[in-house]
Amino acid sequence: MSREWLLDEDGRPIADALVLSHPEQYERLRHVCPEAAPTAVLAGDPCWDRMLAARPYRERFRRALGVGRGQRLLVLTSTWNPQSLLGDDGDDVLPALLPRLTSEFPADEYRFAAVLHPNIWHGHGPGQLRAWLDRARRAGLALVDPLHGWRQALLAADAVIGDHGSVTYYAAALGTPVLLGAAPLTGLAPDAPVHTFVRTAPRLNPALPLLPQVESLIARHQPSPEHAQFISSTPGESAPRLRHLFYDLIGIPEPDTPARLEPLPLPPYEPARRTVPLLVLTRLLGAGEVTVTRYAGPHPAPYDTGEAHTAVHEDTREADQLDCADVVFRYGDADDPRFGSPAHWTAEALDRHPHCALAAYVTGPASCVVRTRCGALLRVDARPGADAADPAAYASALHAWLAAGKSPQELYGPGLTVRTGGTVHRVTVTPA
Repeated sequence: MSREWLLDEDGRPIADALVLSHPEQYERLRHVCPEAAPTAVLAGDPCWDRMLAARPYRERFRRALGVGRGQRLLVLTSTWNPQSLLGDDGDDVLPALLPRLTSEFPADEYRFAAVLHPNIWHGHGPGQLRAWLDRARRAGLALVDPLHGWRQALLAADAVIGDHGSVTYYAAALGTPVLLGAAPLTGLAPDAPVHTFVRTAPRLNPALPLLPQVESLIARHQPSPEHAQFISSTPGESAPRLRHLFYDLIGIPEPDTPARLEPLPLPPYEPARRTVPLLVLTRLLGAGEVTVTRYAGPHPAPYDTGEAHTAVHEDTREADQLDCADVVFRYGDADDPRFGSPAHWTAEALDRHPHCALAAYVTGPASCVVRTRCGALLRVDARPGADAADPAAYASALHAWLAAGKSPQELYGPGLTVRTGGTVHRVTVTPA
């Protein structure tokens, strides 16, 4: 709301109608640029209205990103500004955070998604952006469509790391815990609600471990209704108000049918597909029970312990790591003719990688076929109705069980219990 953006060279308002979502914006406009005040129209916020209407479908949006029960979705968001989370005026916060997120956060307990301003995509180009985020994406980061997917990601989020951009403020208005990784106040009107939010919101401390900060944020979070109140003074009314304005400006009669907004679409299914080598820590807890903690980074968090092994996707770019992998795995349809069959591929993988102890072909979101070095061909499935993890984690649990000198036959009846964080996954193990 600056005069140079609102008035032309003759001091007249550029816009025929300036749509505002809240009276406090009108008061600021009247104070900063009274010449433009007569063009102001209070018409709400269609973006906010679409998110409010889609809130009942939060679990669907989470499942679209492969977020299961017991998992948390952490959304990283950056606006278009040198001082933003992805800005180059200072500490390069986001590029520094990405490798730490995969090293410090267990892969089966946290899912990450990045929502970046459209101008970042257009300013640098999609190719450059994907190149910058390449390793993070191979470690499981979802790069969200900047126009059509970001609202759904916000609705699905358990926490957000952001900056002074509008997406971060939308997250706070939804009641989602927010940590500010960048918090410049320059360029924000001192009397604007977003200024107060940026000044008072919790800060991320890059010098400290990240996981405890996020867990503490979520545990202590108390949503503030004030943020939502300033998003729109007329929630749910933007469609009729905007259509009335548009037809009035055009000068033709408004249709008799109700004005409605397009519902937010369900994004395509995009589970995490980690192709970087995974460091896996396991512990046997008892009869048929194994804890599995996987990291998509080179070093585990210092507070984790257990027997370590390496699990590597066959399509990894770090192909040299396949020769020393304990578990080699891939994802595919059971009837994909390119791999012959899960039985054929697992035999081929063990033959190609003689130091590998176990090969796993993941055939679906809850199933995999596993071949051991001693030749046993096994099917591992999540029990019906049980919480499902990435089946590659089941393969690592089975590897830990066998490495401890146990036999697969011991699991045929009772099955295998796999723990990832606080979530228990009960799976069956049967001859394939």
